[in-house]
Amino acid sequence: MSKTSMAQPNAEQSLSTLTLNQWFSYQDTTFLPLNGTPNRQRGLFSIAFAGDFNSEKIQLIAEFLAKHNQGVTALCQYQPDLELAPALCFYSQDANQAINPLVLQALSKTLECQLVQVNTPPNLYEPGLLVMDMDSTAITIECIDEIARLANVYDDVASVTALAMAGKLDFSESLNQRVAKLEGIEKSLIEELKYSLPLMPGIKALCQILKQHNWYLAIASGGFVPFAERVQELISLDEVHANTLEFKNNKLTGKVLGKIVDAQQKAVVLESLQQKLGLIKTQTVAIGDGANDLVMMAKAGLGVAVHGKAKVVEQAQAAICQGSLLQLLYMLAIPLNEEPKI
Repeated sequence: MSKTSMAQPNAEQSLSTLTLNQWFSYQDTTFLPLNGTPNRQRGLFSIAFAGDFNSEKIQLIAEFLAKHNQGVTALCQYQPDLELAPALCFYSQDANQAINPLVLQALSKTLECQLVQVNTPPNLYEPGLLVMDMDSTAITIECIDEIARLANVYDDVASVTALAMAGKLDFSESLNQRVAKLEGIEKSLIEELKYSLPLMPGIKALCQILKQHNWYLAIASGGFVPFAERVQELISLDEVHANTLEFKNNKLTGKVLGKIVDAQQKAVVLESLQQKLGLIKTQTVAIGDGANDLVMMAKAGLGVAVHGKAKVVEQAQAAICQGSLLQLLYMLAIPLNEEPKI
């Protein structure tokens, strides 16, 4: 194949030469097909997705990476699922220091796309582990806030929830404070809310695909058991870990029973499941939106912030800032053979 200029004005024609799942060398704004694939264990993979890409945007991303000492050695266009648009993966073979995710986010906004970086990416096609937060991650709401709405104390509880998720309050202390305000709520109202949980877009399809590839799926939530068990039913999870509300005479007492599932306990859940399943760290993934998910995400091979607060986005390895959770597949299904030749 002859060299194709990355700067040519016909962007559509330029991208059409990037055959799906084929890696191309990239140098001096030109690309040529390669015979091999990058080494999963070496370098950095920068993934641009959820955007309309053309030659100019590819060149801007490559130049941005080069300014951060991450020269692009290979490029691939791929589409992990038919429900997703094609994405671009830029491989920087000699890079090892990721760029601050907030800096990536600033660039991606100007390019109207999303941009993340991962090293030693998980392999969708090998058994793995996904541990997820529940509230504002697997589902679109914070259950405790919705219970508070039923008790007419929504504003009081939601303000504390926001501070806790931003890492400005101790989670366990804030949970006890919030639950205390729910005293007297009828159990029947909890059951009613349980059966009306709105799933986060893409989570069900994501879980179905992961199960097809023998992944183990779990929730580690600072929320509550009735809701976690309902989500387990809805998206076929293997197990759930959440907090137990105390009831007396079919009403909430305002207390939590047993050990609270806080940031440290979430990490314990992930590590114990990894050990039980006999998985290497790189095959473990954790996703969440709040500060109490950061310890768990740091213990995982890949920690991904989901519609997360700024503090969470900055400290996570990668972030999905908008759109479907099915987009997690962009980070799990990079076209890589297990015997790299690049």
